[in-house]
Amino acid sequence: MEAGKVAVCIVTHNSADDVRGCLESVGALRYRPLELVVVDCASTDDSVAAVRQHMPPKLHLAHRVLDENVGFAGGMNEAISQTEAPLVLTLNSDARPDPDYLSHLLDRAAKHPELKVAAVTGRLIRPRDGVEAGVLDACGMVLSPTWRHFDRGSGEPIDGRWTRADRVFGATGAASLFRRQALEDVAVDGEIFLSEFHSFREDAELCFRFQERGWEVLYEPAALCEHRRHNLPSRRRQMPPHVNMHSLKNRYLLRLYHQNGMNLLLTGVPALLRDLAAFGYVLLTERSSLTAYRWLWRHRRKILSRRSTIRSRRTVDSWAVNRWFFRKGMSL
Repeated sequence: MEAGKVAVCIVTHNSADDVRGCLESVGALRYRPLELVVVDCASTDDSVAAVRQHMPPKLHLAHRVLDENVGFAGGMNEAISQTEAPLVLTLNSDARPDPDYLSHLLDRAAKHPELKVAAVTGRLIRPRDGVEAGVLDACGMVLSPTWRHFDRGSGEPIDGRWTRADRVFGATGAASLFRRQALEDVAVDGEIFLSEFHSFREDAELCFRFQERGWEVLYEPAALCEHRRHNLPSRRRQMPPHVNMHSLKNRYLLRLYHQNGMNLLLTGVPALLRDLAAFGYVLLTERSSLTAYRWLWRHRRKILSRRSTIRSRRTVDSWAVNRWFFRKGMSL
């Protein structure tokens, strides 16, 4: 991953309360050259006006306003299509990268020219005035044998944990730097983030495709970013029904697209138990999410077609991916 122009891509949807702080942080980034791309997904608040009002000076802005909420996946695909920069920093509107965030990420990639680096992510921390304040938010992504993906260190105290740079399974879309070459290499039918994921787990799915084609994701603890993170598992009952539905639906999409025979032997029992627990919870407590199962059945032909496409493009053996279900990171 060589240094070059970075396109900072942000997707907004009713983000007026957050986007000002995000844009101020982007303007304070010391790395240059930069350009800014913001795509609004049919906001009904003042998000569009807030972007125009608080645009950092001396940065080129491409601002698209969509008339439909196509989610983070669709919005980010649109943002990336608006730039030809060789590097893309995806940012949530509630993220606040430190001034040297990009520099640290690029320095980490530069130290490992022997690796095929697709993405580098940093040490995300929740703000002291936010939910679960004063704790870590994400230090790379990790998988579990139940086919859940977690942000490493999420909710843990900010102390000496996760302070070693290493290789990780994946990077959160909230604040990670991607190489365009890698994004284009793993695209499916022209899509980088798959549109059917809409707004949950789309970054984890992208990282499966990275791993399946031999790309690496790195974690750099010196790169600091504040992330407010509105959606947390502990707040599931307070989240909008459509967000919970996508979360459940996308859990199965990940499996359908990426589980192989060896993985089924390794994770089949714990994943099935988790599936039964999730179905019971939805049936008894969150019936609005039952539409996830209907969605999967209605779109079964497209799902199977995409599964076939994704599987046909794998370039590594199955263990290269399956090992991430049992490791939290690998040393550099």
